[in-house]
Amino acid sequence: MSTPHPTTTWQAMQDGNTFYRRQQLYSVPGKLPELSDYIVAGCQYGGPIALMRDSTKLLALGRVTPAVTKAQIQVFSPAGEGLLLFSWDQGRIVKFGWTVDERLIVLNEEGVYRLYDLQGEYQQHSLGTEAAEMGIIDAKMYGNGLVALTSSLTLLEVKGWEGARPLTLANPGLSEPPHAWSIIPPDLNISRHVEVLLSTEQTIFTVDNLENIDQRLSRGPFTHISPSPNGKFLALLTFTGTLWVVSTDFQRNILEFETTQVAGVEGSVQQVEWCGNDAIILTWPDLLLLVGPSGETIPYTYGGSTFALTEMDGIRVISSDVCDLIQKVPTSTLSVFKPGSTSASAILYDAWENFTRKSPKADENVRSIRPDLARAVDECIDAAGREWEPYWQRRILNAAKFGRGFLDFYNPTDFVNMGQTLKVLNAVRFYEVGIPLTYTQYNYASPSHLIGRLTSRNMHLLALRISSFLGLKPDAVLKHWACAKIMRSRAVAGADASGDDEVCKAIVEKFDSLGGADVSYAEIAKKAWEVGRPGLATRLLDHESKGSDQVPLLLEMKEDKLALVKAVDSGDTDLVYYVLLHLYKRLPLGSFFKLLEDGGPHLAPATRLLEVYARQQNREMLRDFYYSDDRRVESAILCLEEATWMREPSAKISAIKAGQKFFSEDKDRSFEAKMMDDYSRLLSAQHQFDMENDGKISSFGTSINETIRLCLVNGMAKKAEKFKSDFKVPDKRFWYIKLKALAEIRDFEGLEAFAKSKRSPIGYEPFVKHLIEKGYSKDAVGYVAKCDSPKRADLYAECGEWRLAGQECKTRGDKTKLEELRRRCPNSMIARELDQILASMK
Repeated sequence: MSTPHPTTTWQAMQDGNTFYRRQQLYSVPGKLPELSDYIVAGCQYGGPIALMRDSTKLLALGRVTPAVTKAQIQVFSPAGEGLLLFSWDQGRIVKFGWTVDERLIVLNEEGVYRLYDLQGEYQQHSLGTEAAEMGIIDAKMYGNGLVALTSSLTLLEVKGWEGARPLTLANPGLSEPPHAWSIIPPDLNISRHVEVLLSTEQTIFTVDNLENIDQRLSRGPFTHISPSPNGKFLALLTFTGTLWVVSTDFQRNILEFETTQVAGVEGSVQQVEWCGNDAIILTWPDLLLLVGPSGETIPYTYGGSTFALTEMDGIRVISSDVCDLIQKVPTSTLSVFKPGSTSASAILYDAWENFTRKSPKADENVRSIRPDLARAVDECIDAAGREWEPYWQRRILNAAKFGRGFLDFYNPTDFVNMGQTLKVLNAVRFYEVGIPLTYTQYNYASPSHLIGRLTSRNMHLLALRISSFLGLKPDAVLKHWACAKIMRSRAVAGADASGDDEVCKAIVEKFDSLGGADVSYAEIAKKAWEVGRPGLATRLLDHESKGSDQVPLLLEMKEDKLALVKAVDSGDTDLVYYVLLHLYKRLPLGSFFKLLEDGGPHLAPATRLLEVYARQQNREMLRDFYYSDDRRVESAILCLEEATWMREPSAKISAIKAGQKFFSEDKDRSFEAKMMDDYSRLLSAQHQFDMENDGKISSFGTSINETIRLCLVNGMAKKAEKFKSDFKVPDKRFWYIKLKALAEIRDFEGLEAFAKSKRSPIGYEPFVKHLIEKGYSKDAVGYVAKCDSPKRADLYAECGEWRLAGQECKTRGDKTKLEELRRRCPNSMIARELDQILASMK
């Protein structure tokens, strides 16, 4: 059977220049119920439709329709194939619609809404307790959000489908529900905020998140408000049956049309929808009327109720028998096929037909359009994309290919891309797939979006073939396939470990063979965990290369040790800290520390990182960790570190005693224990000493040397002797301390008495040296005679007593030392004296 010519589906407007076509996409007799008995919601871009029994209408018994109750929703493809059937048990449904990624949104009167995918899995969210208390009476949904109307006549907006908290829009000031209302999505507004249009009394109020504006109209009220796909125009239907098309700012009147004057219709208008951005579709039972920009009309008859769904480049009409696409004939198609067309593309197509018939007229046609040949080729390529039948796609592309052969320089990219695109579109338009996507919609939504739609239907093989054909990564398809395989194998495998091994092996092999190296195994493992298969989740995580993806799921699965091992193996310190802090908060302290202890050398890096963190941020945790691990020396050192920061005497003494106790429990640390015991006794003695002096002397925390010095400089020699004896300070050290202390307070008489008290254990040279250093050279002279004789001459010289130094050399008969002093002497007078002594030695 020959394929009809494209123009057989065209119908002209009254002006004779504008054409619309009704393209039958699918024949669906007996597959869909009578639509007039159902509430219908359609998904754009060739998406499915959802049907729910309209409880306000009576259903005749014995009718040949599916036995569907009002609590059930059915989902069909445009080709009439059943995709999903589920029951609803969450209260009365207020509204249902579709997201941009083909998920069905179902909202009930309590503000609870669910998002169903085409496999029946759902996510549930709520508009909040206030919405539940007030109740929801209506809602409008768009691709990326919804606006709900509460029973108190306020408007709530939800952005995105992640369960975000709803935002309250400006107060619309309504006293009763609107006659009709609609929304303009954010991506169609300059403000990038959703805009709500409410018909009340004679006017329309425009509400957004900031203000409520009265448009001050007098034609209302309106029964229908329908924004155009580009958001620039509104189609309004009054109660008197007048269709009024106006710009969204209400500044330009586009069209007025009286629906009451349409012949052969009964009842009111059911739907007011846009056919692209160019025309309006009005529907009655059995009739659709297309109204053009100037009021021209084209009627379309159907054998039953219809549902019309606006698309960006036309309108999809679904009845119980057919699924049609009505659209304005594209410019390129009109140029090629319009009867009597003299455009370059029409002549090129005619030239190709003559060429196939081997007619010499082909060359004549090509020569006539030689200057416009490149444009004609481009137009033919575009026209091929607008055709639905592969027969005509191929013929138009062959005409473009024929014309391209006469061009010296022509980039074939567009031609090749169109061929690829048409193969993809023809594949997904097939009735078993049922996605009647147009070329315009495909370009707008992107190939990756189409791949996602195929995977949501579990058509993984087709999605993979299209991905490979278009050179796209197969990651998204493989991920969805793996999750679907896990779901399908759940009932069969149960808790069988061998079943987990088989599924894991199949997934890994498939990824390896199809190049899914970049697929995150962690996301697939999470799906396995969610459906109750932790063994499979663990096996899949072993193949995940990124520790940052493995660890969070392992923690969620309570595989604590494995999570910590993976974090350590990753070498990422931040990830190790993340696991440690998570486990510290969740586990009992003993279990947390035992996990680290049982980890042995493999978890040693984690233990060290925990120590670093705890030392800076949580010393109490570090103390508990050392104690649980029986690390006495580290516990003692921690006590000493804390003691160095303490200023309160009793706390500091307690910390030192605690450190001493930890040291004493380690037999190899007896010296440290003894030192800590002495230090605590010293601190106690210092504290007592400071209290006895009413705080005038502050010795607490100082060394024993400094404490003795403080006693001596404050005239407490007996107290200094007591500290010396109590803490067994050696005599040599005590003499040094007392020497410096007496010199500091310039008690030279006391220093002399001290030097004479008994034989000095340090000798007397330190007396001379220290006094000279402090500038008391004359007082130092008296101690030189008590020093060793070989050093006296130099010591006298250091005291400035050169004559005594010379006499000492003469007494000892040391002529060499005297000559040395002669060379070092500071002036000539001393030099003469030394010369005299030197002469007397000859």
